Amino acid sequence: MFFRKNDKNQKADKTGELKLEDYKKIWTKFCFLDESGSLDPKTAPFFTVGVIKCSQPHYLYSKLTYERNKRNFHDEMKFNKLSRLNINFAKFAIDSFLDTRSICFYSYTVDKQGQYFQREFNGNPWSAYEQISIRLAESAISPNEILILLADNVTTPKNVHYEVCVKEKMNKKAGRLAMAGVCRFDSKGNDLLQVVDLFIGAINYDLKMATGIVGRGDRYKAPIWEGDFPRLQAITSV
Repeated sequence: MFFRKNDKNQKADKTGELKLEDYKKIWTKFCFLDESGSLDPKTAPFFTVGVIKCSQPHYLYSKLTYERNKRNFHDEMKFNKLSRLNINFAKFAIDSFLDTRSICFYSYTVDKQGQYFQREFNGNPWSAYEQISIRLAESAISPNEILILLADNVTTPKNVHYEVCVKEKMNKKAGRLAMAGVCRFDSKGNDLLQVVDLFIGAINYDLKMATGIVGRGDRYKAPIWEGDFPRLQAITSV
């Protein structure tokens, strides 16, 4: 599942055919990646990874920072912690994203209890996380773009080198410099990662409601899909 907002078709030379001095023809895009749902199949069936891609993060980031200071609101935005104390700011954040130009959102959801998960990822959650990240990046990138991936920090086993593997495999598959670098840090300090959390949390919640895992919708979570954000619902239900 993915959608694009106001993303102009970029007609330019493929990055692999350009030189460093052709930097004006190369688009560098920031990608903010977060995940929703435990990697443990026994905890929750759906695992969703989402990415926001944009050229200039400061447009949305500065708007949210200004509003935080104006409202004196400094809590982390997380879908699973929506309540009467933070729902209004979450609504503002989502509307601000939808009003921002040249920004895209992509997501990928897998049922950890399904045959596809076992077949494609050998039931290995860390392999799934890495491969899904690469698939999202491949869906997001254009021929004349180089991506910079900023991901939420997830505690991984010592033998898992997410940053190194995602960059190397992405560039190898693309046959060029497609991923300039990957860095993970705590989403508590970044509003764009928190907006991704709102989107993918809502996607997982909708799937849980559709499959009967969640009965009656939470009064602060369900409204995202029941009319408060008709633009978001129309786009993400494709």
